[in-house]
Amino acid sequence: MRHNSTGSTARLAAPVGGFGKRARVFRRVAVTALVVTLLAGGSAPGTAAAAGQDRPALQEAMQRFIDIGFTGMQLRVHDERGEWVGGAGLRELGEPAPPPTNGRFRIGSNTKTFVATVVLQLVAEGRIALDAPVAGYLPRFELDPGITVRMLLQHTSGLFNHTGDYYGGKVMPGLPSTGQEWVDNRFRTYQPDELVRFALSREPLFPPGRDWNYSNTNYVLAALLIEEVTGHSYAEEMRRRILEPVGSDREPRPLGLSGTEVPGTRTGIRGPHAHAYYRYPDAGQWKTVDVTRQNPSLVFGAGDMISTTRDLHTFFSALMSGKLLPAPLLAEMRTPHDKSGFGLGVRVENSVPCGGTLYFHNGNTIGYGALMYSTADGRRTLTASITGVDTEVDLATKFPQALDKLLKAVFCGERAAG
Repeated sequence: MRHNSTGSTARLAAPVGGFGKRARVFRRVAVTALVVTLLAGGSAPGTAAAAGQDRPALQEAMQRFIDIGFTGMQLRVHDERGEWVGGAGLRELGEPAPPPTNGRFRIGSNTKTFVATVVLQLVAEGRIALDAPVAGYLPRFELDPGITVRMLLQHTSGLFNHTGDYYGGKVMPGLPSTGQEWVDNRFRTYQPDELVRFALSREPLFPPGRDWNYSNTNYVLAALLIEEVTGHSYAEEMRRRILEPVGSDREPRPLGLSGTEVPGTRTGIRGPHAHAYYRYPDAGQWKTVDVTRQNPSLVFGAGDMISTTRDLHTFFSALMSGKLLPAPLLAEMRTPHDKSGFGLGVRVENSVPCGGTLYFHNGNTIGYGALMYSTADGRRTLTASITGVDTEVDLATKFPQALDKLLKAVFCGERAAG
């Protein structure tokens, strides 16, 4: 899982994987991201009532995340048996209530899939050219003319990640994003241009298109590109194209995602939600802080959105089934880079043990994590939120095992998860 909103190094540079060789390559950095960003005190197991059928394998797979140290989890599965919803763990430390299964949460880099979809809609309308230089749309940044729109969406621009990077064996700090420094700055408002200019003050990691490296700065620029081309804020364009209630007279037809929003600089989460915690070392002592409230402007367009498991299912299922993009552009989105497995705003996993291909893009901010998986036709999906983790747990081993068990239960049949 990528440290989407406040990552400080590229050790935090990949979404949580699943099956297959490529997933194993990224697993180490993914677990590091979770250790850094979902830190909390321990939690006692609890269970929320599951909707729909009795699915013990799903409940057991979800409970495993709590058993290895996560504070809470809510899970939603859509498959041939219908919808299943459940929760486990705690909504808030010190309280017995489980997480609300309709709760809102920060979705981190799942934001990137939303942003990429809007950019590609503008490509479909002829207002953006996928292989055109970004500098032609955003001349104020004087970007390398070799950087194209496609490179932003696929992370091949070479631009430094403003939340911090790791490339070529070298750690390169960015804006305050971990530890006490992040805690002290978590309510600060950043302007998107400020984020870009900070990244541009650092040397590019490689010439445009010559390599791959996950960079939040790419999607800050993608959101600014949306604003430049449409004349509307990225939040307004997101509402107009994807979030507004179904039945709007506007085109393209949105999905009615009432639990999803671009919060701007607002620090709180509206409606029901689980609390998020950050556990970090300070002066030789461990501290645990409630970080439910935080200013998401550090990851404008890259990790700032809030959603629910229901809305993530609705969005990702619609996207994968071709309801949001024309077929040629959906195919572009789902074509992976050879080195990373990333397409344009989604990641591709071709090594599912029971056959087939999964598409996903997971994400996290400090305190919150999100999972979003789908089959190619959008008919079978997994969406989830995870909060907190106890850093004394051996996550390097136990988290991948828990994730694989969950993915197998959903996409390979519940017997495969045993």
